[in-house]
Amino acid sequence: MTQEMTAPPPPPVRDWVPPEIDGPGFDPLLAELMREAPLTRIRLPHGEGWAWLATRHEDVRAVTNDPRFGRAEVTRRQVTRLAPHFKPRPGSLAFADQPDHNRLRRAFAGAFTVGAMRRLRPRAQALLDPLVDGLLAQGPPADLIATVLEPYPLAVVGEVMGVPEADRDRVRAWTRQIISTSGGAEAAERAKAGLYGWITRTIRDRREGSPDADGDGRGGGVLSMLGAAVGRGELTEEEAIGVAGPLQIGGEAVTHNCGQMLFLLLTRPDLMAKMREVLDRPAGRDAALEELLRWIPHRSTVGLARIALEDVGLAGRTIRAGEPVYVSYLAANRDPEVFPDPDEIDLARDPNPHLAFGNGPHFCTGAVLARLQTELLVTTLLERLPGLRLAVPAQEVPWRRRTMIRGPEALPVAW
Repeated sequence: MTQEMTAPPPPPVRDWVPPEIDGPGFDPLLAELMREAPLTRIRLPHGEGWAWLATRHEDVRAVTNDPRFGRAEVTRRQVTRLAPHFKPRPGSLAFADQPDHNRLRRAFAGAFTVGAMRRLRPRAQALLDPLVDGLLAQGPPADLIATVLEPYPLAVVGEVMGVPEADRDRVRAWTRQIISTSGGAEAAERAKAGLYGWITRTIRDRREGSPDADGDGRGGGVLSMLGAAVGRGELTEEEAIGVAGPLQIGGEAVTHNCGQMLFLLLTRPDLMAKMREVLDRPAGRDAALEELLRWIPHRSTVGLARIALEDVGLAGRTIRAGEPVYVSYLAANRDPEVFPDPDEIDLARDPNPHLAFGNGPHFCTGAVLARLQTELLVTTLLERLPGLRLAVPAQEVPWRRRTMIRGPEALPVAW
């Protein structure tokens, strides 16, 4: 008589409501889930049902590289999620599977290459310097978020996207409202309508032109690339608009990641001293910034789900076709099998295969741009503001609430 092997019972479904954490502390429930098992089940505050959660570095890489887990199906389901409102735009790169994903990305990929960022660097520094000049002229105390960390990424993104000078103030105002926690849902929706209406008109204006259509001597940017791709029939107008919107809004992560990094440096004199030591050594400086990117908890809970398109074995379990799966890059970046002493900040950590910008086909489009801005922001502020320090006790620094991207709401400093 043969014995039948029975599958282990599924893990319990854990409700995951993101805690309001003052500071860059790690989410205690995520830490608990990591200890429980490599693959657990969660239910987030909105949407329906439950989803698998992968937390090990190896499993996160496996899911994000495996075409048997798709994003497009998520747009047709009410998957459990953090966001209260879920209205994905048609043509959105974030929800595209292959081969559509590569087709959409190919239309503007040239704007985000290492070479393009090397050419952008002098202009990016030139956009930062007047902001720091203004900060110095104003004198301490000052809020680094409002004066530098928020306006700078918006200015750089405007440059890369090819937003004309005459339109930049209103585009920045719309973007700021969309990413703001103030004003409520109605204000954010009005800003989205304004921004996407402007993007639609701009892409239509540029669809017959070349990527250098605006004749400003620096090229027409991503919007011209997308317009030209529509004109050639490579993208639909709807797809071009769906791609352009998130790219235009994409500076938010740089603002809040750098806010967290600077908070850490300002509250950890040992880290600040080590960072100042390596500012003039590119290899040491870059390693230190990569470690801060690995360590900071840059988001609340998880990002976008994937759906299993067929039965897939993972971490000793079977994920059935149709079941949603989330990966936690934050957890993967604290995997002790990959990062010795993962909760410690080692500014000389090497190797450092962190997944702060994601993995696989959906690896962050703007990762090279984000790294450039992060380097310029941190190094310029530390070099030009000697004795930089918090202007209030650390516990009085306000942190963002009810948000998907974590970071200080304000960073009052003196120097």
